Amino acid sequence: MTTTQDTVQQKTLELCQAIVEQPEFQEMRRQIDAFMRDESAKSQYQSVLEQGEMLQHKQQMGSPLSNDEIAAFEKDRDAFVKNPVARGFLDAQQQVQRVQESVGQLVAKTFELGRVPTDDDLAGGNCGSGCGCH
Repeated sequence: MTTTQDTVQQKTLELCQAIVEQPEFQEMRRQIDAFMRDESAKSQYQSVLEQGEMLQHKQQMGSPLSNDEIAAFEKDRDAFVKNPVARGFLDAQQQVQRVQESVGQLVAKTFELGRVPTDDDLAGGNCGSGCGCH
């Protein structure tokens, strides 16, 4: 590895450490871990996923969905979402995704601009020069 790659890797590891040290991250991990230990919640999750995929596939094939199929799916989905362990897991997943997207956007904007982006660079969904919207 070159010195530049070593430096980037070290700084990336420092970013990872900073993320892990955040209290919010610890809570997300706690919620995810609680879900992973709850076999009932995981089973509900798998069932809802499979039902949703089956209904989506059926719809994509042009087959009509019956009211009973839709009602059964909605009942199971609602039961899953009302499970506090499952709700915590879903919330944690959303938070993790937001952090991943934020980090990815910052890194992408850095490459695009050739410098660390400012708040102004990040505000308003600015798409950069040459796009024709400026």
